[in-house]
Amino acid sequence: MSVSDFGGPGNAGAAPQRIASPERDLAIWWCPLERADDEMPALWATLSPAEIERAGRFGTDALRRRYVVGRSALRWTLAQALRVDAAAVPILRGPRGRPMLGGDRALDFNVTHTLGVALIAHLDRPGWRVGVDIEGVDRSLAHDGLARKFLTDRERAVIAALDDDARRLAFLRHWTCKEAMSKATGEGLSAPFREIGIDTSGGLAVAEGRDDYAPERWKLHPVGLGHGLIATAALWSPHAGDASRG
Repeated sequence: MSVSDFGGPGNAGAAPQRIASPERDLAIWWCPLERADDEMPALWATLSPAEIERAGRFGTDALRRRYVVGRSALRWTLAQALRVDAAAVPILRGPRGRPMLGGDRALDFNVTHTLGVALIAHLDRPGWRVGVDIEGVDRSLAHDGLARKFLTDRERAVIAALDDDARRLAFLRHWTCKEAMSKATGEGLSAPFREIGIDTSGGLAVAEGRDDYAPERWKLHPVGLGHGLIATAALWSPHAGDASRG
């Protein structure tokens, strides 16, 4: 998947743009989070009362604007799938606070953002959920310490021989996988990151994990964004493999 033909993160005023997906029922959009002042009233008008209240709690105007642009973009993409007005999309707070659609529609969705851009994913596959995560490749962080906290022994052994910057990039790839998985399950940072092993030797695959994070329950896809960004989409089937376990 690539957005190399689209404008970069600073491309203000761009509506969400759908990008190529590796799976028929997985839809992915790229969305810059900067919009012109004269566009903002229409975006505010698509939000629910609860979303407007949440927007008002942001401490700076910049954060408030990005939330409004991102939330309205999510509503716009969902409206295309549901064939309703963006303001009528029934977004609810589900288990563990994870957003979900009201009604009986099987469509699942997730959003991630960084550096002024958002990535939105929909998965129209009954019984499955999707999570996405995005990071800037230039992000500076204490990657070796974080690796000890969040990577498995096998993962750390695989990247141990790499130079410092390559280990940093390897950690970011593993992190986007695990963060996307934790967003699919709704567990967030309470997910057992240290027990989830990712194999990056031939694409992306879950190699270690149990219960909700058992390998047979997952499909991982890199999202090639360019513009100095790295992202992963994680597809989760909560009940895959249950029959064989019985």
